[in-house]
Amino acid sequence: MGNDPVMHRCVVNPAVERIRINGFAFPLGVYPIEPVSPKPGYTVDFEPADGDEEWEEWPDRYVYEVLVSAERLRFLCSAMFSLLPGRIYPILDVLGNDAFREIDPYIAYELVGTDALYDGIRWFEPFLFEDGLCGFGAMSDDPFIYFFVDEHKVLTIRVETAQKERVDRLLAAFDLAALPGEIQAADAVNHEHRSVLLTPEDRPELLGHDEVAEGLVDLWGMTLNIDVEQNTDDDGRELGITAWRCVVRDVDDRPDPKRSRRRYAEVLLTAGSWRDAEELAIQAASQLPERRLQLPKAAAAAGDGGSTPEADWSPEDADEPFLHVVTADRLTANELRELAGAPIPDEALAADASGRILRARWLE
Repeated sequence: MGNDPVMHRCVVNPAVERIRINGFAFPLGVYPIEPVSPKPGYTVDFEPADGDEEWEEWPDRYVYEVLVSAERLRFLCSAMFSLLPGRIYPILDVLGNDAFREIDPYIAYELVGTDALYDGIRWFEPFLFEDGLCGFGAMSDDPFIYFFVDEHKVLTIRVETAQKERVDRLLAAFDLAALPGEIQAADAVNHEHRSVLLTPEDRPELLGHDEVAEGLVDLWGMTLNIDVEQNTDDDGRELGITAWRCVVRDVDDRPDPKRSRRRYAEVLLTAGSWRDAEELAIQAASQLPERRLQLPKAAAAAGDGGSTPEADWSPEDADEPFLHVVTADRLTANELRELAGAPIPDEALAADASGRILRARWLE
């Protein structure tokens, strides 16, 4: 995605109604379906230092769980994000379409400027603060700070002990006080999640759930934070060979990145890991007809005899377009058959059936 704001537009569906209880406004995309008594405020606890093989040890820290009415959440986050240093690790959770994993967890493993974080929040604010299918945040190592707004729009804050006083002052500025028990967000009782984005067929410029997630992953330099060499479910059970639906992005390299084009291929396949699925999907997409993106005829040269960059460029001058797997979701056998729209033989999903490409096509 380029930096043209027109390319980064999502809006809330005006038909979605907000649930309010005793003046407390729930996010549009997540709401209780049982009685609950929400009250703005926070809880705070101390956590001792710990670590794992992936991240450096987290220091002694305080952890806050903060609940505010939906209309105030973005302002509270803006205040809290002011504590972040200039470079951070963005985080994104998306309730995806994988049959065996509820949440697709993305994280940046390289530091990203906070300007990119703010760009993403500005462009995709309705998705991040209202949609019930995502959570987002950021963390830094020095100073240690962790902010995360989960899919229920509860803000979790972790800060080293030296930062506690600053967090307390910011919370007090929003008239938030410590609560005696657990916070009563939508997830305290039975509740529903929904996407709230408006995506009418006659408004292709409005981005949907998957497109916004793709844009944020690109903008924040994130990677799917799973074991790509294994194939397990949320409980760690080994699944063996499964069916996959992969979406592969094909991007040309026109001189002006704001005017570059992209298209997508859908690949149905069987594989025993995310890595194998990725490699097979790229292989299948690379062999589709009309592999190279074709440009429309270049604009006529300017009246003064000059020319535009596109007028001087042709597809033959380009490097090989870039193929990238945007999503790779596992399917049940029934989901595969329904998606394929045709019978799929049982042997296609047999234990020794890894590496089969079942269908590949360009998406319109």
